[in-house]
Amino acid sequence: MEKMYQQLGIDNNVYAFGESVLKELLPRFCEIDETAEYNQMKVLSAMQEHHLSEAHFCASTGYGYNDIGRDTLEEVYASVFHTEDALVRPQIMCGTHALNIALSANLRPGDEILSPVGKPYDTMDEIIGIRKSKGSLKEFGVSYRQVDLNEDGSFDFDGIRAAINEKTKLVTIQRSKGYAKRPTLSVERIGELISFVKSIKPDVICMVDNCYGEFVQTIEPSDAGADLVVGSLIKNPGGGLAPVGGYIAGKKEYVELAAYRLSSPGLGKEVGATLGLNQTFFQGLFLAPVVTAGALKGAIFAANVYEKLGFTVLPNGSEPRYDIIQAVELATPKGLFSFCKGIQAAAPVDSFVTPEPWDMPGYDAKVIMAAGAFVQGSSIELSADGPLKPPYTAFFQGGLTWYHAKFGILKSLQSMLDAGLVRL
Repeated sequence: MEKMYQQLGIDNNVYAFGESVLKELLPRFCEIDETAEYNQMKVLSAMQEHHLSEAHFCASTGYGYNDIGRDTLEEVYASVFHTEDALVRPQIMCGTHALNIALSANLRPGDEILSPVGKPYDTMDEIIGIRKSKGSLKEFGVSYRQVDLNEDGSFDFDGIRAAINEKTKLVTIQRSKGYAKRPTLSVERIGELISFVKSIKPDVICMVDNCYGEFVQTIEPSDAGADLVVGSLIKNPGGGLAPVGGYIAGKKEYVELAAYRLSSPGLGKEVGATLGLNQTFFQGLFLAPVVTAGALKGAIFAANVYEKLGFTVLPNGSEPRYDIIQAVELATPKGLFSFCKGIQAAAPVDSFVTPEPWDMPGYDAKVIMAAGAFVQGSSIELSADGPLKPPYTAFFQGGLTWYHAKFGILKSLQSMLDAGLVRL
């Protein structure tokens, strides 16, 4: 095994260091496998409940009328997330698009959005109107306010109570931390927050951005009171196979409105060709619990490797995990470049490419991204990215298998070592 890693550019010291870290993590990895097994059975049960058959894999074109595969896929998602309905479509381009659809569909001029967990992810800024953009919700008369978390990461319940008013129509809760320095929220904490909000205004819509969190626990935010859960198929639930797509699951009336926004009033869920993707979507969902478990192991491994070398990591090496993202503060541009260079060099696709920072759409600073993936931008595959601004944090995620995630971290460490940024 050591010789195989040597052939791939990992020297003996890096390999030995990684193995020493790994030995301490095996009990935690067993717990992750138990969660994956439970979620695997949950997905399998949903597919059997809806009598999934080969007929559901047929392609539809044009309008996509009577696409029984598409309809059954949405029934399966609703069963997995324990919701009344779901919208799962290849026409949803990404997680940001799914969130925009859910928000635009369920808000009207004069309504207000509240984020009780601080500012959402950067790509939401222009949707909401935090940063000026054509077609933002702000342009359509939807206002926004936020309540930041307390310094210790707890909810500011007094601030939230004061922020909820007669205009508050929708509360958006981002499960993952994104580029922020806050903890990722467990489903239990999300449930606590939703219960509090509903005690003040029972009719408010509680929407959870579930990106990066699916199948990390045995329950989802919809099990804890969320009216809508939203995510991307090129993250956890696509299992690395989905080439595009997103989902919106929740109460039937809110999902129906999202379908009208995605297609057209009067058409809703009745149209939308799947172009032969149904089998891939079903199979990706079937694999998702195990693929997510591998990515989760990779995140924990990364945290422990870099924490032992003196870097600040979030979450730290021993904290519970509620998404697949690992943040590593690298302190300098060179550190961020070297880390991402190592991740790119570990990729099965474009391993020979050197990542460079660029002005990615939706961000307020240049972003460097290492993503040698089979599906462009797929962050359930091994990837890392970070904004080119202090503290030069790399956000690592993914790995279709645990072994690839492990190799990616070792390759990033090798790159840092070769650049003289770490000592073993």
